[in-house]
Amino acid sequence: MNETGEQPGMQLAIMAQALFLANLLLLPGVCFLWLAYLYFKHRHSAPPLARCHLEQTFIASLIGGVLLVFANLAILWLGGYRSANTWMVLILYFTTVHSTLVLLGIVGLAKAMAGNEYRFPLIGRLGFN
Repeated sequence: MNETGEQPGMQLAIMAQALFLANLLLLPGVCFLWLAYLYFKHRHSAPPLARCHLEQTFIASLIGGVLLVFANLAILWLGGYRSANTWMVLILYFTTVHSTLVLLGIVGLAKAMAGNEYRFPLIGRLGFN
């Protein structure tokens, strides 16, 4: 801990989790690019706490993007965007995938603010190192 009582990398960990949530809820795409920039800039030099949160949020964002592409492919496969099946796929996607990612992002933000490392369930051991 430093003189302010924070662990090294705590601010970067909080920023990563906040950008993950903002990517899901406020500014998709823009916040992902910012998160990707932070990840690639600090992935080797950040303290362990920040590195953990950066890696987890970056991987979860990539997986969330892939799942969104699959949802769109399912919509197209089931009849396109004018079909009634569109609403079924969208409602299922948002009530399961999107809501789960938001909930995990909130838990991750709380862990980052507490100065603890956090690994997402199921995808937490995936990594680039």
